[in-house]
Amino acid sequence: MSKAGKTVSDPDLRPEYDFSALQGGVRGKYFERYRAGINLVLLEPEVAQAFPTDAAVNEALRKVMRSAKASRREHALPNKQMQRTRPAQAKKPRR
Repeated sequence: MSKAGKTVSDPDLRPEYDFSALQGGVRGKYFERYRAGINLVLLEPEVAQAFPTDAAVNEALRKVMRSAKASRREHALPNKQMQRTRPAQAKKPRR
C-alpha cells in the first residue's frame, strides 16, 4: 500500500483555509532577533505613525514609566506604625 497520494491533515486547520493566497512570507524572518532576546511588538497603524522609530517608542514608554513611578510616590501612605486604640467598652443591655 502506498501513502504517496494521501495528505496528512492537521485537525486544527479548517479546510476553508487557503494557503495558496499567502504570498511574500519569509520563513524565520525574525528568528535571529528572537534568539538575541529582542522583543518584537506589532503596533497599530495610527500608533506607528505617531512613533516612527523604535527610539521614539522607547522614549515615550520611559516617560510613562517615570510619571507612573512619580505618582505612586506622591500618593503613598505614610510609613508610620499603627497606634493601638482603647478597646470599646461593653455596652450595658437596655431593658
